[in-house]
Amino acid sequence: MTLTGKTAIVTGGGTGIGEAVSLKLAARGVNIVVNYSRSRTEAEHTAARCAALGVKSAAIRADVGEDAECRRLAQDALELAGRIDILVNNAGTSKFVRHSDLEGLSGEDYLAIYKTNVVGAYQMIRAVTPAMKQAGWGAIVNVSSIAGLFGIGSSSAYASSKGALITLTKSMARALAPEIRVNAICPGFVGTRWFKDRMGPDAYAALVERVEAATPLAHAGTAEEVADGVVFFCAEGATLVTGETLLMDAGAHLDLSLGRGA
Repeated sequence: MTLTGKTAIVTGGGTGIGEAVSLKLAARGVNIVVNYSRSRTEAEHTAARCAALGVKSAAIRADVGEDAECRRLAQDALELAGRIDILVNNAGTSKFVRHSDLEGLSGEDYLAIYKTNVVGAYQMIRAVTPAMKQAGWGAIVNVSSIAGLFGIGSSSAYASSKGALITLTKSMARALAPEIRVNAICPGFVGTRWFKDRMGPDAYAALVERVEAATPLAHAGTAEEVADGVVFFCAEGATLVTGETLLMDAGAHLDLSLGRGA
């Protein structure tokens, strides 16, 4: 089984982990639909880089929180390449609130985060399933987080949404077998523009230093390394793997104090 000639939709595919996934799949000969909601310039740039690798590629705007837009995105992918084989649910959102600040998140905050991180992933799975079932093969990878396993991260809403995404992964793996495999990636800290732009270079460098000092592998992850895990779930070596969650955190979970002070 080869990935050459297959087609992938990568939600949030223009920046960070999504960008890295798009480029690595394109390098394997996969046609790429780079989905975005706000980062049009970045998505178009990523799509152009994918096309330069010799595959069909397009940047397509869609809000995964809206079912009609998910279905349109799937149809656009079919019109681009005639098939859908891979879905990477990478689009996500959050709000920075300390977990102990119970007044810091409203019910509306929770619903907005779940709408993208969980409902959006479900709606995208539903939108691509008919094409994958018809082809008799499909690979879906949900980008969750270490936050979903340990109740840490930017807010309790984010952490719980990523935990729900892991549960959704298992439910869909069972429901969509045998044609479609569904797995999840749980990154730890990943050095992306998202952190750099918000923190500034000095604060970001200090954060990376703290992460490296706190992880057994003394390493702060990159988007490209996480993308390697996504590609593994899509490719030849994972044909027996479904319903699995891969933790990619340089061993941070081995620290029993993880999450203290959240």
